[in-house]
Amino acid sequence: MITRQRLNARARSVPNPIAAARALTGPSDPDRIEDPVIAWMQRGRTVLGLVAVTWLTLAYPLREGREDFVLGKLEELLTGCAVVVVASVIGVGLCIILARAPLGRVYTRRLVGPLLALAAPVLGVGVIWLTTAALKGDLISPSDVGPHDITFGLFGSFLGTIFTGLLIMLLFVVAALVCVVVLVAAVLFTLAALVVGLNSCFRAGDVHEVLPALLSPLLVWSLFGFQLFDGPDVAAPPEVLYTFMLGGPLSVSALSLWEIRRLRTRYGVTLGSLLGR
Repeated sequence: MITRQRLNARARSVPNPIAAARALTGPSDPDRIEDPVIAWMQRGRTVLGLVAVTWLTLAYPLREGREDFVLGKLEELLTGCAVVVVASVIGVGLCIILARAPLGRVYTRRLVGPLLALAAPVLGVGVIWLTTAALKGDLISPSDVGPHDITFGLFGSFLGTIFTGLLIMLLFVVAALVCVVVLVAAVLFTLAALVVGLNSCFRAGDVHEVLPALLSPLLVWSLFGFQLFDGPDVAAPPEVLYTFMLGGPLSVSALSLWEIRRLRTRYGVTLGSLLGR
C-alpha cells in the first residue's frame, strides 16, 4: 500500500522544470566570485521591476487587449534576450581576442556555462514544438496506424480488429496526456530559462565577474528605446509613464556602477583585469 509519505517523496523526486532552468542559466561557476550582497541586490531589482509593472497595469487601463499586452511582454523578453546574446557574443569574443595570455584561453574554457545557458531556452522551444506537433497529430495519428489485428485471429478478424483499434486509441490517449504534461513543463522551463538567463546575462559572469555589470545597462537602455518606438502599454499620465520607463534603466545603470565599484574595492576585480591590463 502506497502511503502519503511515499507519494510526497515521489512527488518531490519529479524533476522541477524551473529549478532545472535556474541550474542551467544561473551563475554556477565554482571559480567565480559570489558576493551575496550583489546577488541580493540583483534579485531585489528584478522583484521591484515586476512589482512596478504589476502596479502600473492594475492602476491604469491597457491601451490594447490583455492578449496583445502579454504577447508584447513576451516580445520584449525575446528582444532583451537577443540583445544580451549579441552583446555577450561580441563582448566575450573581444575579451578572448584582446586579453593578454593566458587569459584568452581561460575565457575560452569558461564558455561552457554561457553555452549551456544559451542552449537551455533553445532546448525548451524544441520540446514545445515537438509536443505541440504530436498533440496536433502532425507526427503520427491513429489513422496512420491503420486497421490491424494483434490477436492473430484469436477472437476472429472482426473482433480482433476492434480490440486492436481500442488498444491503439488508449495508447494515443495516454501519449496525449504525457505530451500535455511535457508541454506544460517545457513552457515553464523555457520561460524560467529566458527570465533567469536574462537576469544573469546568460552566465556571462562565468567568463568574468565584470561582464554582467557592463551588459545590463545596454540591455535596459535598448529595451527603453524599443518602448519609445512601440509606444506605451498603458494609458497613464506622461509624468507617471516616463518616470516608470526611465526608472528601470537609471536604477540598473546605478546598480551596475555600484557593482563594479564593489568588485574593485572588496575583491580587487577591475575593468583592467578583464583584459589583463
